[in-house]
Amino acid sequence: MTNSYQYQNQVAQDRFGLLVTARLSDAADDLPYDISERLRAARAQALGRRKMAVARTASSLAVSGGTGTITFGNEHLGWWGRLAAAIPLLALVFGLIAINIIQDDNRANELAEIDAALLTDDLPPAAYADPGFTQFVKVSSGQNQ
Repeated sequence: MTNSYQYQNQVAQDRFGLLVTARLSDAADDLPYDISERLRAARAQALGRRKMAVARTASSLAVSGGTGTITFGNEHLGWWGRLAAAIPLLALVFGLIAINIIQDDNRANELAEIDAALLTDDLPPAAYADPGFTQFVKVSSGQNQ
């Protein structure tokens, strides 16, 4: 349904363009030479821009069967261009992995400090069951340093 509407819309635009072109061509014979040359150059520029815009739109989004596929805007990138486009994604992945490793190491160091404090201190058994014991060990280890 949408494709037929788009097709009909395109056909109507093409017809309108042909009518305008025919009307302008009829009056072009009466124009002076310099004006007709400027109009010819402007027409060539407009057609060139339209071709580039259509090519850009077609390469950026290709719709087929109701699904859309986003492609690179410039198909002439080659392998090096695609690799350069993937570098930020790889940097993000490696950064997230590095953050995870650093956080795991910090957590392991905190647990090791708590275990060392437990093994070296003479504490009553009730201290191990106290919910604030971890905070006590952190504060006391900070004062010892």
